[in-house]
Amino acid sequence: MNETGLKDALTSILSKFPMVERPGWHVHFKTKLAWTAGILILFFALGNVPLFGLSPESMDLFGRWRAIFAGERFSLTALGIMPIVDASIVLQLLVGAGILKLNLSDPRDQAFYQNIQKLLVVVFAAFISLTYVVGFYKPDPGIASLLGISLRFLSFMLFIQVFIGGMLIYFMDEVVSKWGIGSGVSLFIIAGVSQQVITGLISPIRVGGWAVGVIPRWIQIASQVAPYEILEGGIIFLFENHLIALISTIAVFFLVVYLESTRLEIPLAHSMARGARGKFPIKLLYASVLPMILVRALQASIQGFGRMFYTRGITLFGTYDEYGNAVSGLMYYLDPIYNPWDWFPGLMTTPYAGWQVATRLAVDLSFMVIGGAIFALFWINTTGMGAKDVAAQIHRSGMQIPGHRRSPATIERMMEGYIPKIALMGGAILGVLCVLANMFGTLGQASGTGLLLAVSIAYRLYEDVASEQMMEMFPAMRRFFGEG
Repeated sequence: MNETGLKDALTSILSKFPMVERPGWHVHFKTKLAWTAGILILFFALGNVPLFGLSPESMDLFGRWRAIFAGERFSLTALGIMPIVDASIVLQLLVGAGILKLNLSDPRDQAFYQNIQKLLVVVFAAFISLTYVVGFYKPDPGIASLLGISLRFLSFMLFIQVFIGGMLIYFMDEVVSKWGIGSGVSLFIIAGVSQQVITGLISPIRVGGWAVGVIPRWIQIASQVAPYEILEGGIIFLFENHLIALISTIAVFFLVVYLESTRLEIPLAHSMARGARGKFPIKLLYASVLPMILVRALQASIQGFGRMFYTRGITLFGTYDEYGNAVSGLMYYLDPIYNPWDWFPGLMTTPYAGWQVATRLAVDLSFMVIGGAIFALFWINTTGMGAKDVAAQIHRSGMQIPGHRRSPATIERMMEGYIPKIALMGGAILGVLCVLANMFGTLGQASGTGLLLAVSIAYRLYEDVASEQMMEMFPAMRRFFGEG
């Protein structure tokens, strides 16, 4: 069987897997908004359904990564978007390396790509669920005894719950992508990060006598702490009471908005209508912030394997503390910088030599910059944003670049000089910004990557809503974007 025949056979088999059908008609803006809001409410509802049979001694696999991968720990949404992200990483690597030779502008290859992605999501959902149950989620002996079942069977029940929850998130993502606005992955990320940022800003709940939220905490400080004590505490006092995190959060917000609005505009002219001109904008963050998830997912997977080996008594790759943080060995240097307590002298709970901290920081920065650039390039080539796809889109719309022949090849050569370079540059800049935001901290432990994702997603969601409203008002514009 040749390669084309194999693809068709696999597509035929995988297409029988349950999926959300794309609407065959134009979905009105209000309907899309309703689907999006409904899925968001369902996502929060599932996050409040605890896993049955779970022991209080269980640990969360994602830990500090939770803001990025969405979902609530120890709930039906425990897997978050991790299976979807992992499937995207593997597929992008296979396509980018040429192992899977696909032309994503061809409908048949697109169908094959989507079906393989579905299969990989199922595989990763099962694998990560198994990892949870084997290394992190412990069955409750009391419940097992009450039901008269073995701990092994209760662990199997936990596996089924986590797996089903992960697949529900996948289908909810499909609903938003096909019937709503934006994507479910983006929606879940912004929901989780926004919740953490708001909690870190205004929560009056007290821990150790001090409010969690930075605003009520500084109201307490103003009434209970003398000014000279604040001055004596210096920058460490500001770090400990989250004022630096507040400044960092605000700075990241405005920086991302500025980067999102920075763009290079390619002039366009209509081939038939004289005087009809337009522009094709290539943003500095052309590949968006979503490739950053792929880089962080790769780091999280490495740490997940390290923790799993450690729980099995294998300390070859490193050791972990009771909170699941790498404290020695190779895994310490591969562990990203999460907050100021990981690098700032006077805040570190475990003392490390300067060269150790510098090495860990250099590895994290290199990982994010190089990985961000590479995944940004893979992202645009596998999501229809590459030079070839853009050239075909412009050509179909009847537009051309002034002073050049009207042909897809000519437009593609022009776009090749800009799109890949800008995508690489944007990915590298975001990698640096992610590390810097983590170094100075963010409100509510949202993490630098989570905050960047939330701000960028919110900005793009605003643009998507504006675009949907525009196309609702002017139906002829839908032809340019390929909608019915």
